[in-house]
Amino acid sequence: MPQNTLPPPLTAPEQLNAALHAQGFAVLSAASVGALAGIRAEDLRALESSWDDLPPDQHLKDGGRYRRRRHASFEVTSQNLSAVPHRAHWQPLSYNALHGGMQRWFDPMASDVVAQTAWSSLLRWLARVASDAQGAQTWFTEAHQFRIDTTDGIGRPTPEGAHRDGVNWVAVFLVGRHGIKGGETRVFDVDSPRGQRFTLSEPWSLLLMDDTRVIHETTPIQPEQAGGWRDTLVITLRSGGFLDDPVVKS
Repeated sequence: MPQNTLPPPLTAPEQLNAALHAQGFAVLSAASVGALAGIRAEDLRALESSWDDLPPDQHLKDGGRYRRRRHASFEVTSQNLSAVPHRAHWQPLSYNALHGGMQRWFDPMASDVVAQTAWSSLLRWLARVASDAQGAQTWFTEAHQFRIDTTDGIGRPTPEGAHRDGVNWVAVFLVGRHGIKGGETRVFDVDSPRGQRFTLSEPWSLLLMDDTRVIHETTPIQPEQAGGWRDTLVITLRSGGFLDDPVVKS
């Protein structure tokens, strides 16, 4: 039986700021992302091949083999972007009960990916959106390339469950999905039972969230064809500094 999926509640590009203010999240089509960020569709597609070269995530506490990942950090404004030396990804247990409290050193993103004009345009556009909402500033930005596959029959995009990331803004781009079912996105208010569920399927469509107001998760994926996978790009923006291990900082 075909899987029934709910389409995403797309926001018109001119309504992005209003939607973020009203409900704490917005979903944009790929065309809206390209128009707002000033990026051609073919330039976004040129980034996609790098997802075929992601190394395994060595930090999965559930023993799974379903996640591949690269990570990079930047300081970003609406006009400028600068990469920072490679650093560990860290979250407190209060935000990530499964993987919090540990320094996770992931392989860095490839230099030829972050050097592309489309990459810097994407990050600077997100910084503009964040600054429009919270005032012009430098945003401490982490980027994560993910591939969730069905090597063991099931893949978990968010093994920690519904969560916040401990930042100000979270951008989840669906880069592609192949030969799978599942992978439903769920967004809920932090302080009420209100929420929405839908499935991102269009490459370079975007879920953008105010991390202080909503929690999110993605349901597990299962194979419909051998070798099925789901690729995403997750970019977080934080005010005031990176989320770092306080023991290391001290």
